Amino acid sequence: MTIRYPNGKLYTPNVSVQKTEKKRNSKDLSFSNRGKTLEDEINEANDYYIKRRLAIIHKKPVPVQIVKVEYPSRSAAVIREAYFRTPSTTDYNGVWNGHYIDFDAKETASKTSFPLKNIHEHQMIHMQQVTEQNGMAFIIVRFSAFERYFIVPYEVLQKAWQAMENGDRKSIPFSTIEEEAYEIPTSYYPRIDYLPIIQQWIDATCFRSESEEK
Repeated sequence: MTIRYPNGKLYTPNVSVQKTEKKRNSKDLSFSNRGKTLEDEINEANDYYIKRRLAIIHKKPVPVQIVKVEYPSRSAAVIREAYFRTPSTTDYNGVWNGHYIDFDAKETASKTSFPLKNIHEHQMIHMQQVTEQNGMAFIIVRFSAFERYFIVPYEVLQKAWQAMENGDRKSIPFSTIEEEAYEIPTSYYPRIDYLPIIQQWIDATCFRSESEEK
């Protein structure tokens, strides 16, 4: 099936990511997490939250316009060509404990940094707009080489993005992620229980605000 962006440019899947996924799927990282992607793990956590009425967080549907369909048989339809109607923003959004949450899921095989090329400018603009409305915008990053997970707030991304635009490095060092982001410890079920870590982020932000007022 052919898929095109709104400007007509042909969409080409990221082959390197697909290869990384295949390698990861063939490697037994742990018995409980065998073959799962970050998206699978987030979906699992979200299902857990919904069933226990802890939060309502869903994956956003991708807006696609179908332009060419073939019918090889009366009971089957095959989509041959489609367009992304608008650029996607982030992967997930929802509400938890009175907070609007909006975030994207990112993975990297790098052991030293998170490449900013994994984020698009329109995603940064969207997260800025969410933040301006007092929402919580962030990304969840998995460093697959270490099987470590982090919530990276928009403010951390924005600082690195601005530095990149000023000619600085095009990635966030892993050491900075460890210092300024919030690590999600893994557990049995759900594997990444990220809501308590968001609460840590909120508590840390409130503490900083109170300290600045004093």
